[in-house]
Amino acid sequence: MMPTLLLALGSVALRSSSAVGLARAPLHRRCVVLARSAKAKAKEKEANRGHALVGQTVELQVSSLTSMGEGVARLPDGLVVIVPFVIPGERVLARIYRVSSYANADLLEVVTPAAERIAPVCAFYGVCGGCQYQHIPLSVQREWKRQHVVDALGRIGGFTDDPLAAAEPLLCAALEALVRPTLGAPEALAYGYRSKITPHHDAPKGDAAAVGAIGFMEASRRRILDVPTCPIASPAINAELPRVREGARASAAAKVKNIYEARSQGEKRRSARGATLLLRDAEGGVETDPRAIVKATVEGVTFEFPAGEFFQNNPSALPGLVQHVVLRARAGGRVDRLVDAYCGGGFFALCAAKHFVNVVGVEVSADNVAAARANAKRNGIGNALFEAGEVEAMFKPLVARGDVEPTRTTVILDPPRKGCSAEFLEQLFAFGPARVVYVSCDPATQARDAVAFAKAGYAAKRGTAVRLVPADEAHRVRLHLRPRRRAAAPSLNTD
Repeated sequence: MMPTLLLALGSVALRSSSAVGLARAPLHRRCVVLARSAKAKAKEKEANRGHALVGQTVELQVSSLTSMGEGVARLPDGLVVIVPFVIPGERVLARIYRVSSYANADLLEVVTPAAERIAPVCAFYGVCGGCQYQHIPLSVQREWKRQHVVDALGRIGGFTDDPLAAAEPLLCAALEALVRPTLGAPEALAYGYRSKITPHHDAPKGDAAAVGAIGFMEASRRRILDVPTCPIASPAINAELPRVREGARASAAAKVKNIYEARSQGEKRRSARGATLLLRDAEGGVETDPRAIVKATVEGVTFEFPAGEFFQNNPSALPGLVQHVVLRARAGGRVDRLVDAYCGGGFFALCAAKHFVNVVGVEVSADNVAAARANAKRNGIGNALFEAGEVEAMFKPLVARGDVEPTRTTVILDPPRKGCSAEFLEQLFAFGPARVVYVSCDPATQARDAVAFAKAGYAAKRGTAVRLVPADEAHRVRLHLRPRRRAAAPSLNTD
């Protein structure tokens, strides 16, 4: 805002100066104008450069992958180019289609393929935007996921094995040893694992009210690709998909007919719109009604939830994730209280309840809390309490009621992608739990929050990426944190 204000004042001064016969405005105001002019010229030059690059075919050397599975390369002048479906070390031809502070490009040809490259299973891979890793073996995918966590903790979190370079003492750590090998479902379940898909279609067009493509967005275009079968979806979903697609076409045609008839009678009706379909493979079969209640069982706990609501879409990976989180949360039996912040429908809290004397889940959504309570009752879990409220103000009432005691409590964090708020972390550190198990879907925000934990005296003991969904970028990162020194609990210094 300040440069704009100065320019406004400068223009007033120029008009006033002319009135009294002065030829020039004061020098500092002219400098501001010149600086703004130079900045505008630089911006214009950059825009012209972008226009010149769009549509150009370039040969690139891929150096790394982003956390979203896209390749990173650079042009000779240093401009970063993001290109999908590649492997580091490959030379590729790509066509640039967008330029901002970096460029996006479509892959045209792999000139020099990596030794690890494999043929994708899906006929639509490379065009469909649903998967990013089918050209990479599962074992290599897992190593890249581990490397993403290492890079985030080093680049964003400031973790280093050099004591002199560490901004905080507890940020001094050997990252290659701290971040363990990635966990995930077995190789045999690299395909056919997904229990939910949501194909889309645009509004019906023409006199025939025809629905065009039914499927998923293309990788680099805002356009739906027709996908009649999906290799990562479960066999039950693929068996049901043709019927659902035909039903969608018939339903759209019927809606258009009703609209035309109503309009012919003088009624005002909006045109038919596109739609999102649902296929959820749950206990009892494939459900297509998003409001229908379905069941899923994990580690002996049965969860009921609306078919359209979120529930992890790779059931085969969930037992390993739960076992890993619970193992770290239990601390070898040295804690017996658990707090599940951002608990959602109570997934971690209910799966872990049998290992703790007392479990408390806190969630901002009253609907999720109601679902968690219902699931606890349905499974006969009597030691789990769920409350609706902001996580930023959760610990004081729990302590006041005697539900938790810091030296006997582990806190599980599973926040949204944006990570934990400063207010939440402040009251978490004031509470001072014996352990924290931080589960995240974004290594970047988790690494950012890890800095706050280090400043508060919590050491990162180990981190693990959990590859929940093969073939695309989705995963969870589990970071285990403990207070470095606590006089009341000296046994916590051992793992």
